[in-house]
Amino acid sequence: MALLELDGLTRRFGGIVAVDRVTMRVAEGEVRAVIGPNGAGKSTLFNLITGVLRPTSGEARFAGERLTGLAAQRICQRGISRTFQLTALFPDMTARENARLAAQARHPRRWQPCAGGALFAAAGRRADAALERLRLTRLADRPAGMLSHGDQRLLELAMALAQEPRLLLLDEPTQGLSVEETEEAVATLHGLLADLRMTVLLVEHDMEVVFRLAHKITVLHRGRVIADGTPETVRADPDVQAAYLGGFA
Repeated sequence: MALLELDGLTRRFGGIVAVDRVTMRVAEGEVRAVIGPNGAGKSTLFNLITGVLRPTSGEARFAGERLTGLAAQRICQRGISRTFQLTALFPDMTARENARLAAQARHPRRWQPCAGGALFAAAGRRADAALERLRLTRLADRPAGMLSHGDQRLLELAMALAQEPRLLLLDEPTQGLSVEETEEAVATLHGLLADLRMTVLLVEHDMEVVFRLAHKITVLHRGRVIADGTPETVRADPDVQAAYLGGFA
């Protein structure tokens, strides 16, 4: 059974159809990339899956249960975490505090004083483990706003991992990184995904990154799926080359 199922997912903004009847199946343990030109509907699709936006029609299911209509925090608590195209951190808080808050957000009693110290201690352990996994322990006590852009992107990934998700959505994880930072980030992601065997949905503009990380690729153009398959199949698809890759072969 697929872990994530999208059936006819559609989102309109007035007369604009941002996501147009998208149907997709993502198997457990799969790394699936969603690519397409600017305005293809990629980030809108992520917002529909995570409850930031509600679909005009269609539905999303996770582990066989309906997501459509649930608030974003409820979807997070079910085991879906994400990063954002624009880094979303608390800049005045330390890297450890950012990761601990993210871990705490997964718990349904996260803000209840009666939950006791055990909840906060567990969140702290998950935060420290995520920081260590991404080699950020040395920066754990530094304010997030003082980190380099590359380390901020890694911190946001650590925050998502601290929630121990079953499904991780990565929205442009290499955006704004230098060539060297991108290479390091891809190596980190490749090792991480191989180790954790996590299910991942990835939006990424860098095709080299996509072809190195993804098991399967879904291509959006003007909100619609125009291709879906292995990297080799998608790379050779003439419609994809015309719409997005510019003849890349």
